Amino acid sequence: MAAPELDDHIEEHSSFIRTPKQLLTVVVLAFVVPIAVLVMLAIFASDIGKYDENHPGMTGEAIAQRIKPVGQVRVAEAGAKGEPAPAAPAAAAAPAAAPAPAATTPGAATPTAAAAGDGKAIYDKVCMVCHATGVAGAPKPGDKAAWAPRIKQGMDVLYASSLKGKGAMPPKGGAVQLSDADIKAAVDYMVGLVK
Repeated sequence: MAAPELDDHIEEHSSFIRTPKQLLTVVVLAFVVPIAVLVMLAIFASDIGKYDENHPGMTGEAIAQRIKPVGQVRVAEAGAKGEPAPAAPAAAAAPAAAPAPAATTPGAATPTAAAAGDGKAIYDKVCMVCHATGVAGAPKPGDKAAWAPRIKQGMDVLYASSLKGKGAMPPKGGAVQLSDADIKAAVDYMVGLVK
């Protein structure tokens, strides 16, 4: 009786490899299969991103379509719904042509009424974003203590700072489409608030 139980016990713990031929097959497959998998992955990885020159996705129009800007930033007045953006800068540039001679005449320290009106509109559209809250040290309108050292340097220095940029402020306050006269009118408006 002991012999059949011993045979069952040996069969439970024995390997599925019972002959030298099976052992050789398992050893060869243990080397060949991983190498074949690595070779296939290398071939797959090297083909990624390769397109034929005649592939429809490689035409100039298709590439331009994929890299074009998604949207555009348009700045408009609060009450102007549905107006196209190019109309607003053109409208701002046309009235600004009138105050330009007044700003270039010698001894014109105070802005004319037309320039002050344009300066306020430009301030409201462009400058107010930073100057109303004092972002990055921008002097607030009406703050005589903040504006005094700047005014002491002269209007030419203030104009140059606003046209060319200073510190965190980009040239023309980021509104590069505006003329120099428009920016000077906005500076005159802000300086007029502290005089």
